[in-house]
Amino acid sequence: MLTVEKIGGTSMSQFGDCLNNIIIGNRKGNELYDRIFVVSAYNNVTNWLLEHKKTGEPGVYSKFLNNENYEFALDDLCDKLTHINNGFEFIGLNVPEADRFIRYRIEQAKTYLSSMNKVLTSGYVEKTNLYLAAREILASLGEAHAAWNTVNILNNNEINSTFIDLCGFNDNEALTIDERIHKAFRDIDFSKTLCVATGYTKGTEGIMRAFDRGYSEVTFSKIAVDVKADEAIIHKEYHLSSADPKIVGVEKSIPVGKTSYVIADQLADVGMEAIHPKAAKPLELAGVKIRIKNTFEPEHPGTVISRDYISPVPKIEIVSGTDRVIAFEVHDPLMVGEVGYDLKIMEIMKSHNVSYILKSTNANSITMVVNDKPYVHKMLDELRKKVYQLTEKPVAIVCAMGTNIARPGFLYQGARALYEKDINIECFGQSLKQVNMQFVIARERYADAVIALNNALCINGHEK
Repeated sequence: MLTVEKIGGTSMSQFGDCLNNIIIGNRKGNELYDRIFVVSAYNNVTNWLLEHKKTGEPGVYSKFLNNENYEFALDDLCDKLTHINNGFEFIGLNVPEADRFIRYRIEQAKTYLSSMNKVLTSGYVEKTNLYLAAREILASLGEAHAAWNTVNILNNNEINSTFIDLCGFNDNEALTIDERIHKAFRDIDFSKTLCVATGYTKGTEGIMRAFDRGYSEVTFSKIAVDVKADEAIIHKEYHLSSADPKIVGVEKSIPVGKTSYVIADQLADVGMEAIHPKAAKPLELAGVKIRIKNTFEPEHPGTVISRDYISPVPKIEIVSGTDRVIAFEVHDPLMVGEVGYDLKIMEIMKSHNVSYILKSTNANSITMVVNDKPYVHKMLDELRKKVYQLTEKPVAIVCAMGTNIARPGFLYQGARALYEKDINIECFGQSLKQVNMQFVIARERYADAVIALNNALCINGHEK
């Protein structure tokens, strides 16, 4: 059985546990092989390189973008990465070799960025593509660092391992992402070596341009499809659970066990990704199942995501959402009976690359919920000039999801649970597919709503 397995940044930062729980575990001899690991950068490294994924705090990329001292920022980053290296010496990392590797790779990056900067300052080129190329170069550093270290540790623990460097730093081949992955793996006997691949892949189309921060899962997905893996496994800090354990507590977050790609899509739509939607689709079409496992509970089978799964009993599988959304409502007394009124709204949203999570209408109002991002506010400013009345409000959206929830009672139970905690439902959405009930609520009540719905719909339902 050939598996492709992704290890996330939080787990990578506790690599001693990864080594003991994921890579070795109870395996001996040949049981260690027929596995490909795709590794993310260590926790926070990509935030330092680009920008913080959640807060937007700028990283090295911002220094380059603003023509500031990005070389000093890279030197500071190098110190942080060598400090990370020191923390893995006890499990077998050859720290002097690891330091030499990442220092050399950062010096290469400086050379590339310096050349780009000279071209940019000449004023003869369009800046966008060069900025995107710089972003690609910086993003690759974290994954190369983590993957090289992993192979060094494994080989020093007498596990034959191969470094699959998909970053393309040392070649100028004009390969697509798929072509680079295929070339890297085509001649390898997986039964004799454990492959460790960088989560970043260089390609002519630009993996950051196409997928931005979801690129490591896209690499993972494309490798699994290319090598015809029997299963794709994602190792995370927590189980895929009924609700976020950081909100409801580990003891009240129930591992899901089984769900479908449809539910994975619903999670991605509110930014709580089990797997990036563009990474999930190739696996879904290829019929490859995804297994989400908890790094720190290796004996637990985890949660399997498959194409056709439907729960044999009606139940809410997951409560999730986000408190970083905006609800805006377009109101117009002349809207009633006007065919295609929302077309002009959608055209403005498309021009700003804004998609909605929820849409709800009545006779003369259209309400949409969108992610709270800076470019969304620019879209709203333009929209306000072109409609009769626009109202916007910072809100949260909390969702109750399941592969089999199309039965009377779930909506009543969810609304009652919110009512009993004095949480008003500002807006609501559910499609005919009936896999996701979406409640729009006051932003400050988000955690309360998740706890209430998890208790009422998942814990009580599980106990029944």
